[in-house]
Amino acid sequence: MGVLNVTPDSFSDGGRYVSHGRALEHAQAMVEGGAAIIDVGGESTRPGAAAVSIEEELRRVIPVVERLARDGRAIVSVDTSTPEVILAATAAGATLINDVRGLQRPGALEAAAASRCAVCIMHMQGQPDTMQARPQYADVIAEVKGFLQSRVAACEAAGIARDCIVVDPGFGFGKTVAHNLALVRQLSEFLSLRLPVLIGMSRKSTVGVLTGRADAGRLAGSLALAVAAVLRGAHIIRAHDVAETVDALKVAHAIQAGV
Repeated sequence: MGVLNVTPDSFSDGGRYVSHGRALEHAQAMVEGGAAIIDVGGESTRPGAAAVSIEEELRRVIPVVERLARDGRAIVSVDTSTPEVILAATAAGATLINDVRGLQRPGALEAAAASRCAVCIMHMQGQPDTMQARPQYADVIAEVKGFLQSRVAACEAAGIARDCIVVDPGFGFGKTVAHNLALVRQLSEFLSLRLPVLIGMSRKSTVGVLTGRADAGRLAGSLALAVAAVLRGAHIIRAHDVAETVDALKVAHAIQAGV
């Protein structure tokens, strides 16, 4: 899954793809690099991020989704928590809803069910503006897994088919470095849900803490985490550096397959 943030303030690439033309060029480059999914986001969810109006999120996202869907070279995902954006983006051709809030905003679950699209449910402790203040868990694995189980049940109750649900433990969303590493180390706990598992670790602050590098220098650390996750069973890797990540995962899959 290639990251396409059409925002001025995302943590790593904010401001680089706010023009629709540049966003589409970058999406094309990611598809050529091997991305199977392009995840279009119009609201930054970095730590401390400010809220964005519904109108502004729609203005940023919908033209890009329409063009990518028309192109048809990759699955188009919309990274949003907003019911109005869910409905507009899926009408424009998005077929996956990637929600960091787990479809908990009022109306989001109903909008997702009405769209009849696939959904990715993510765990986040708190909200983006405060989530990294003091994240605490008695048992991070049990609590994250329990949340995902409850949201999957809510999705099914709302009419979303189980084979249309992906789960994401929420690496970096209300977690310390130790919490994040535990999520990767014990990924098998999430595989027991018998649903595809998405992992998004690309360029995040944990990589910076472990390597001492700013976000632009975190490629090697991000690749190491991606390979570790895939070797533990992750199904989808969300990444900024698509071509490099695809190469690393080809090698990881060859190891798994015994080629």
